[in-house]
Amino acid sequence: MKAAWMISASLLGLAMAHPASAQGASSPAADPQPSAQSDVGTDETSSDDGEIIVTATRRSERLRDVPLSITAFSQSKLSSEGIVGYEGLARETPGVVVNKPTANFNNFTARGIATNGYGANLQSTVAIYIDELPISRTGNTTLLDPNLYDVERVEFLRGPQGTLFGSGSLAGALRILTKSPELDRFDASVLVDIGLTRSDSVRQRYNAMVNVPLIDGKLGLRAVGYYRNEEGYVDNIETGIDNANTLKNYGGRLILLAEPTERLSLRLLASYEKSRPQDSALINPTLGRFARRSARPDVFSGEQQNYNATIEYEFDGAVLTSSSTYSRFKQEFSADISAAVGRAIPYALNALGPEKSFVQETRLASDPGGKFDWVVGVFYFNRSTQLENRLLSTAEFLAERGITGGQGPDGDLIGTQVLRLKTHELAGFGELTYHFSDRFWATGGIRYGRTDSQLRNFGGFNSDYITKGLTGGTGALAIADIAPVLQPKVVGKRPSFKGSLSYRLTDDVTTYALVSTGYRAPVQNANAGRVSLIDPTDLVIPNGAGSDKLINYEAGLKGNFFDGKLTGNFAFYWIDWKDIQVQANRVSDSAQFATNIGSARSRGLEFEVTARPVAGLSFGVNGSVGGTKITQLTPSEAAISGAVPGARLSAPNFQGSMFAQADFDLSDTLSGYFNATFQHVGAFPNMFRNVPGRPGTVAPTYGYTDDYENINLRLGLKSGDISATLYVENVLNDDSTTYLHPEGFLDARYGTLRPRTFGIRLGYNL
Repeated sequence: MKAAWMISASLLGLAMAHPASAQGASSPAADPQPSAQSDVGTDETSSDDGEIIVTATRRSERLRDVPLSITAFSQSKLSSEGIVGYEGLARETPGVVVNKPTANFNNFTARGIATNGYGANLQSTVAIYIDELPISRTGNTTLLDPNLYDVERVEFLRGPQGTLFGSGSLAGALRILTKSPELDRFDASVLVDIGLTRSDSVRQRYNAMVNVPLIDGKLGLRAVGYYRNEEGYVDNIETGIDNANTLKNYGGRLILLAEPTERLSLRLLASYEKSRPQDSALINPTLGRFARRSARPDVFSGEQQNYNATIEYEFDGAVLTSSSTYSRFKQEFSADISAAVGRAIPYALNALGPEKSFVQETRLASDPGGKFDWVVGVFYFNRSTQLENRLLSTAEFLAERGITGGQGPDGDLIGTQVLRLKTHELAGFGELTYHFSDRFWATGGIRYGRTDSQLRNFGGFNSDYITKGLTGGTGALAIADIAPVLQPKVVGKRPSFKGSLSYRLTDDVTTYALVSTGYRAPVQNANAGRVSLIDPTDLVIPNGAGSDKLINYEAGLKGNFFDGKLTGNFAFYWIDWKDIQVQANRVSDSAQFATNIGSARSRGLEFEVTARPVAGLSFGVNGSVGGTKITQLTPSEAAISGAVPGARLSAPNFQGSMFAQADFDLSDTLSGYFNATFQHVGAFPNMFRNVPGRPGTVAPTYGYTDDYENINLRLGLKSGDISATLYVENVLNDDSTTYLHPEGFLDARYGTLRPRTFGIRLGYNL
């Protein structure tokens, strides 16, 4: 049964290893004009001259003046293009791929910084925030698909963001910023989206918002609600359920904004979301085009509550911001893992993981306009997660085989383990910008923090179920208790740095050069100190993996050309990634653990170009070209990790998208548009080539995703506050493999695009 626990541990990052999450907070909204107010603002995301305003540096700045690679999404862009989650964001962001095998199971790769598309047991390399709360976790735990209705803006920052956003932002940060109430007017909006996939799968999405001024100019309330019922498209031939991967999701948020004086504001937020897919979208192509099999549905569900209070006070010369966030999250991970034993006997994992988090960030930012711009702050993070792993057979199988001793109300519980992880971070950070002139400025930043994590194994029990089941044994299960263990605390201390020079060539064009660093927090191994029973001379499982570290060299150009008819953002980058955190397996007994190996290099070009040659017509292209590969690796590191020198990492060498849009007027009161987007993503390996712990043996789960294309079409009409959009998604009905699971305990390991879907969106006041 040791193998059983290694399988269940590899499924959940909390069961084997979990990093101390060292992440910063984000900002609720942006001020329409560049100012010292970095967070709480109004409804607009652009200045009076049409410039996009972002708050990636904790202050409101024009996008072109920020020495970072940033893609920003307004609510109008999200609504018109039907972007409702991570897949749409990745489609429009150069250098970014989202590995999404099924609902609520998401892992971003930016600039090629990923050893596989799963990220099991390791902290994600791209940090994700909803307002002030970091929600990203380890790569193989549930991460809810976000609702992107009535948001102020979405910002995708690429490259390490360690100085302002902490350890979780090794390769980038995604910020979802919700919209604040308007204090002087009533407002409301509605969006309904009905789609049809294949001939029998209906997708329903309903969204609504209402904004009420309670005290004119002083107090306002904004309420948002949403509900999704998205029928699936994958048939589970073993459970007999067609369109098994149906998703039901609902939630909402309330935001209260008070501005009792011109200097003081208070923003209170409460949000709730529950998402429960009925089965996984992963398929087994040998069974049919969209087919899978599992004795039980594979489910990745989550329920999240967030509560935030943000206070902002304007002093003479600076703005003080204090943000406090408390979050409760419940996840359930259920999977049929019988493929690990050749599907010979029923074998499943059910894992429950309640979690509590508290985040406090306080920062002081200078008013703009002088020689110096600066921001300083303190960040505190506290998270407690409990995980209960339950290994299951079926009561029917046990009775048929004459096996007794199963636990639980149904008598099918054949193993348990309860773990609790506590993580903390305390960090200070600051950035300083000096303006040599109106056209030339320099920025430097540093963050230094202490992270720690401690894993407590409360024990459980093990049994000889697999042995009895595979050999035809009968009688009572041999039950062995698992002794409680408190692992040593893992502590990490590491600074992050950033330095940049910016030069404005013209009023409309800015160039920059940037050096920035990032890291991930240390990882703790649940089996630390365990000696191999097969070969006691083999390595002893270490306490964990130390921080990996990354340095990013970047040069970019941003601006408008030809009187605004052409907009372009370009960035060249070179990244050195050292002491890479990976999953590893001990050679003698394949015991799994986290460790560090060698180095890798990533380099490439990112580009975003939009052309508006004539009124009513626009074209755009974005993408990235480059590559990431292992550059240093010792023979022992290759043996335990499965990596080989010079191997590609899990990211495409080329990916990009194009769009074309024509806007037109049919009458004085009726306007419309036609939009077409084309996305291409190149093939990439799903994991290291060899079996970890078995040098020279090619992993049976090793492979490449397919090159794939995704075309979407939209035709929209608008009259006054009423809008309607007809759309077709995945026009080519491309069913290429977009994800390939790197572990063999699942029978269905292949992810695809949703088949061709026709639909209509009806909106009010969008």
